[in-house]
Amino acid sequence: MSALYTIMLAVLAILAVSGLYVGVTNDAVNFLNAAIGSKVAKMRTILSVATVGIIIGVLTSSGMMEVARNGMFNPALFTFHEIMILYVSVMFANVILLDIYNSLGLPTSTTVALVFSLLGAAIAVSLYKISGDPSLSLASLGGFINTTRAMGVISAILLSVIIAFIFGTLIMWVSRLLFSFSYFKMFRKAGALWCGISFTAIAYFAVFKALKGVLAGTAMYTWISDNLLIALLLCWLVCTVVLFFMQMFRINILRINILTGTFALALAFAGNDLVNFIGVPIAGLDAYKIAQEAGTNTIMMDALNESLPAQFIWMLLSGVIMVITLWTSTKSMNVSQTEISLAGHGDEVEGEVNSNVFSRSIVRASIGISNFMDKVIPQSVQEFVGKRFEYEDVEKNGAPYDKIRAVVNLTTAALLISVGTSLKLPLSTTYVCFMVAMGSSLADKAWGRESAVHRITGVMTVVMGWFVTGIGAFIIAIAVGLLLIWGGTVAFAFVTVACAYMLIKSNFDAKKKTAMPEKAVENTQVDNVLDEVCQMMKVSTQIYDRTLVAVSKEDRKALKELVRESKEMYDQCHQIKYSLMPALRKMKGSGLELSLYYIQVVDYLNEMAKALVHITRPAFDHIDNNHKGLSEEQANDLMHINDDVAEIYGNINRMITENNFRDIDMVLTMRDNLFERIATTIKSELVRINAGEGNTKASMFYLTVLSETKAMVLQARNLLKAQRYFLEHAGVQKNWTK
Repeated sequence: MSALYTIMLAVLAILAVSGLYVGVTNDAVNFLNAAIGSKVAKMRTILSVATVGIIIGVLTSSGMMEVARNGMFNPALFTFHEIMILYVSVMFANVILLDIYNSLGLPTSTTVALVFSLLGAAIAVSLYKISGDPSLSLASLGGFINTTRAMGVISAILLSVIIAFIFGTLIMWVSRLLFSFSYFKMFRKAGALWCGISFTAIAYFAVFKALKGVLAGTAMYTWISDNLLIALLLCWLVCTVVLFFMQMFRINILRINILTGTFALALAFAGNDLVNFIGVPIAGLDAYKIAQEAGTNTIMMDALNESLPAQFIWMLLSGVIMVITLWTSTKSMNVSQTEISLAGHGDEVEGEVNSNVFSRSIVRASIGISNFMDKVIPQSVQEFVGKRFEYEDVEKNGAPYDKIRAVVNLTTAALLISVGTSLKLPLSTTYVCFMVAMGSSLADKAWGRESAVHRITGVMTVVMGWFVTGIGAFIIAIAVGLLLIWGGTVAFAFVTVACAYMLIKSNFDAKKKTAMPEKAVENTQVDNVLDEVCQMMKVSTQIYDRTLVAVSKEDRKALKELVRESKEMYDQCHQIKYSLMPALRKMKGSGLELSLYYIQVVDYLNEMAKALVHITRPAFDHIDNNHKGLSEEQANDLMHINDDVAEIYGNINRMITENNFRDIDMVLTMRDNLFERIATTIKSELVRINAGEGNTKASMFYLTVLSETKAMVLQARNLLKAQRYFLEHAGVQKNWTK
């Protein structure tokens, strides 16, 4: 057996470990969101419950490995060499895809990436076989690919998104209609029955589906399989009675239900998604053992059609890595904020996404349908339903949503995933959890008119990420597969080095920050306003100066970078502006005057950043379109104005930093002098235009810069004044007297 295959096996093992870490970081947190979003327990307790679920799940998930062995292709038609190329292509494609997604900041799904990478790599190797055999043609491609299974898997993933949203919406609507938001009174009467249904659903898949391999063949399992409806009814009755007595002793059965559901969903995650991380490497190890026993690399891999159980040690090791990642990854906690923000009650959406035509059309259509239904449905029914859906935070814990919705999210997602797992369909756990949460939040009327369009856009962004992931994985896997199968050892070495570089760069290199340090939206409180303003003033001064210099040198590359930096600055200002309501709520008790000046500071920051964008973008467009540069007179005038702007901004920043506003009148005088210089400069340019001198494009750009410079300095002076009053009302000690 050639050493090349041993190296391939080692590469698969390394990529499996990387896949486990990255996969858990990006996906696993989704099954924690219900517990986190409802604040049912401390984080340590939630992670402990999830840990037990993951360990049990990985030890009972070997059946899912069939997806990697023969789910997308017919292994009996491929040799060992071709199978190893296929599997290595799949893992390499996933690394490349992940690096691209990390660079672009796009959402991803490991399930979708695996399925389409397997399909793409299988097609690449099949094309190689067809090209080398005159008796085969492209029509023979269907024989190599398991088209029935492939379409079933792809359809299952697509349908899981739609079904999860529909079921999440319906079950939440019925549950809220039953209990309302002020659910305590009704829950004491029917809570045990309702939670009994949830526990039965959880037990159905956690015991009779996810643990099928352990229980299969026992007398109990046989009886349950033959009398499923009776077994479920008995389970419901037993759970109801037990929960009823627990309620009598003042035990919070909702809390127990949510933690149990978290355990069950962790179990399903490990059982369903583990194949995404180690399924391909383990299948490669099985193929290696088969070829090693045969003593040849030309043996056909029909043995992979057999159900080969994964070794216990590999499953346990995978579970340990997943658990360690879950406890130590800070990034995974940040990932959960997307779903929690989109699902929570309130008019503000953290990290608000700009709307699009489609989302706005959906909202308008929904409003129209709602108005029509108001005319059809009797008023008495509308009033009854309306009262049941009147939002009230009865739990008083500041959670984004209550425990009723958390139970619905967990039960629905766990049940849907269990069905996919039992049918050995690799559903995307990430999107099932996400879409159930979105459906339940819609039914719970969390999507008010103020935020609906942004929430819909956010959901569409995530769902569209599914399609981009699938198409990207498919194309990359085909390209890598063809390169490896035709390029041989040299191509393998090249791709290995390239992917190693990308993997290290994605996971260990710190991202360089050229504009300003990123800050969370929560940092817009009083204690951080000073830092925000000072940092943005410094950055805007630097961007403005570098823009004028780059224009004079016609440096297209520098201008392109400056457009990006100014856009980032504007986006951050825009984000701060639309986080005003949460920030003002955190300032409650500080006085209306403080809130008023805070609004002014944020508004002036936003306008100043907008003016800067209106300078950098035309500057880049002018040079990018190869228009004639500025004349010597124009360039000199702008440099003089640049010096004045730098002096004004420097004084403003010094006063804000030192909280010393003694020279505020001096800045006003400097501003007026600058405006006079700008007015004189504009008149001079108009004289040159009337005399037929210069270039039209250059003159229009020149006048644009002058106009936006005036707006930028005007907003900066207003910002200084508002900042002074803001700090005074915030109780910050003054360093000056007047």
